[in-house]
Amino acid sequence: MPVSTALAEPALFAEQVGSIGSLEAVEKVQLAAQAGGRIEQLLVQQGDLVRAGQLLVVLDQSQLQAEVASLRAARSKDRLNYERFQFLVNAGAASAIQRDEIRQRLIETSADLKAREADLAYKDLRAPIQGEIGDLKVKRGDVIKAGDPLTSLILNQRLFVRIDVPAKVRNRLQLGQTVLLSDPDSNRELARAKVTSIDPSIKAGDQMLLVKAEIANPSGELRNGLRLRSRVVLNQRSQLSVPVAAIIQGSGQSYVFKLGKLADLQRNPGQIKPEALKQLPADRSYAIQTRVALGPIANSRYPVLSGLSPGDVIITSQLLNLRHGTAVAVASAQEGR
Repeated sequence: MPVSTALAEPALFAEQVGSIGSLEAVEKVQLAAQAGGRIEQLLVQQGDLVRAGQLLVVLDQSQLQAEVASLRAARSKDRLNYERFQFLVNAGAASAIQRDEIRQRLIETSADLKAREADLAYKDLRAPIQGEIGDLKVKRGDVIKAGDPLTSLILNQRLFVRIDVPAKVRNRLQLGQTVLLSDPDSNRELARAKVTSIDPSIKAGDQMLLVKAEIANPSGELRNGLRLRSRVVLNQRSQLSVPVAAIIQGSGQSYVFKLGKLADLQRNPGQIKPEALKQLPADRSYAIQTRVALGPIANSRYPVLSGLSPGDVIITSQLLNLRHGTAVAVASAQEGR
């Protein structure tokens, strides 16, 4: 019978712990109005990528601009009066009290102007960080007041994932451990991250511990709020393994068929009678059923805890047609690895 084979060989197996984790942007800002008024210009729309300092919203500034212009004129007038009275005081033609009164008026006018200029600056809303514009809650022409929410600004290129893990593994968690992120439906790996923080407190209700890991996401494929299967790799070990295709199950046990010679079959005849063994040719290969103890599957391979040795050749096809002692011929090697 033609069969395919593969080697029993070491592979890396990772001990993992995790759950469904949610992604959050490292840089995320909720933008609100700093001043009230009517929106005169709305310079962005949802999804726009903006740079830090870019102008986003302009409120009606006509009244404030008029007040600022008036205060600037008043300040210029007060400054000229102050300089004139200073000259007169030096010439003995005016009193120092009059000069000080005008100086105080200049100080007050300058303070009022500075306050109004600050109010005018608040009429312009600029992006505090680089990022992508979220849902806009206003439109051009809306009248808003200070504190009203406008939109959010999110930078998806730097994210972190929040993962709840059982408190029982708390002493095995370390900063820098690898976190594997995959699609919950297809289990396709989407990204890897590194543990950057471990919560010092355990949640009293469910006895879970919050772990955060930062993700570099230069393409922006992953987004704030996305939920992914998230697994913290606690450790990795090399373990003898076989491909999934080599395993058969029966009566609660796991078995493989090793590729062996007549001498191997004679050492492990099973239910084959001695008379039948003597009739078998010595130059053929035979399927030798072997019980194995396995660990949890990973990457389409099973770790072998007992039953095999490195280099054993394992049959990976025709398993349902094989019996202990079936004569086989290798059609292809190393398939199913």
